[in-house]
Amino acid sequence: MDGSPPRADARIIVTVQDAPFDPGALLSGFCETAADCGAAASFTGLVRGDGGLTALELQHLPRVTETALRRIADHAAARWGLRAALIVHRTGRMAPGEAIVIVAAAAPHRRAAISAAEFMIDVLKTEAPFWKKEIRPDGEKWIEPTEADAGAAARWLEKE
Repeated sequence: MDGSPPRADARIIVTVQDAPFDPGALLSGFCETAADCGAAASFTGLVRGDGGLTALELQHLPRVTETALRRIADHAAARWGLRAALIVHRTGRMAPGEAIVIVAAAAPHRRAAISAAEFMIDVLKTEAPFWKKEIRPDGEKWIEPTEADAGAAARWLEKE
């Protein structure tokens, strides 16, 4: 990412929190603040319960993580001319089915909003400093981003 400043009028919201959040309420509020846009696109990530997963635990470095997420949102705003961007990410212990992350982008046109939302989720998977631990009945295991995650981020970052 080139560190381009966001649009001067872009509204950027970045939050990292332990508390659960309601993706529908966040998206509704986000869309209300983006009334001057023609499109809003979002992605909500949920904790998967596959393979017997009973919980997922995320740790982070507070100011470092927020700065990394803000840089990703700012970059998306500059690159796609967004009017607004949102990233809310959970930390702590979460059960399967709980929302772990939501990203949203608002722009004058749909392609920009969709591309920006996809960029933010793909890039944060590898560029934001989170440590994930899967908890299963047979034990706990720290996990790294996958090759697919790295490939998804590289697809966007190589285009610059």
